[in-house]
Amino acid sequence: MATGSDLSIPFVLTRLLHGLAAALAFLAGAPVAAEPAQRVLSLGGAVTEIVHALGQGERLIARDTTSSYPSAVEVLPDVGYFRALSPEGVLSVDPDLILATEGSGPPETMAVLRAADIPLVMIPEGHDMSAIRAKITVIADALGVPDAGAELAAQVDAALVRAIAAGRSDTPPRVLFILSMQGGRIMAAGSGTAAEGIITLAGGVNAMEGFEGYTQVSDEAILMADPDVILMMERSGDHAADDAQIAAHPVLGRTRAAGAGAIVRQPGLLLLGFGPRTPEAVEALNDAFRKARS
Repeated sequence: MATGSDLSIPFVLTRLLHGLAAALAFLAGAPVAAEPAQRVLSLGGAVTEIVHALGQGERLIARDTTSSYPSAVEVLPDVGYFRALSPEGVLSVDPDLILATEGSGPPETMAVLRAADIPLVMIPEGHDMSAIRAKITVIADALGVPDAGAELAAQVDAALVRAIAAGRSDTPPRVLFILSMQGGRIMAAGSGTAAEGIITLAGGVNAMEGFEGYTQVSDEAILMADPDVILMMERSGDHAADDAQIAAHPVLGRTRAAGAGAIVRQPGLLLLGFGPRTPEAVEALNDAFRKARS
């Protein structure tokens, strides 16, 4: 098997030629083996989680950078961030099936992979219960374990229904999700984001009404939003901020959330992955939101 360091354009061309040969054999009527894939590359943290939740983790031979759960996957080769892949890096691990989160790229890389005679299954994205079920179903079908997929989907659905019901309130908290505070500038979540999706499932309301996507917001917008809860990912580095930094921030420190100490953090993949652990994320947010309202 080639490695990332010795992979070159000829290697990629070889894979493309293999694909052409297989296509010609098929057209000529040669038998084509339909063995289940045993060397699976997973691109996307939730995709990797689902593979493991289906009991198929031993088939994974590599992952992308966002795949960090369960911890066993961290020993697998990392082919890079799923939105910034190189064909050489992907082909170096010699997969016989690629499960790729919708939005994987860039497009040039995906075009090479589609031409390389490797089954490539795109996994739909989304930020609600039906989206999680769709992910599980597509992955289970691709792995040839549809019954396990139906069972897992039913389990996740039931747990999520319970978690959503437990979080309903006549006074839903207004929640500000902060993606980054680098340089004191606040990057927050507007509509159509995974952050808004998880806030809604947990019985909250996105405080950043009128904004779309993840966007840098003004001091005035934060003060007008005046959230009851500030929600962040657990992270380190320039994008992180502890409670003291938030309280000392000239704008965030003036919000109800900061005044009440209603600052909630969760691991990013758990919070925004919309995978099998989403009910767990919703339950944790339910508890946090209740404390914020009390």
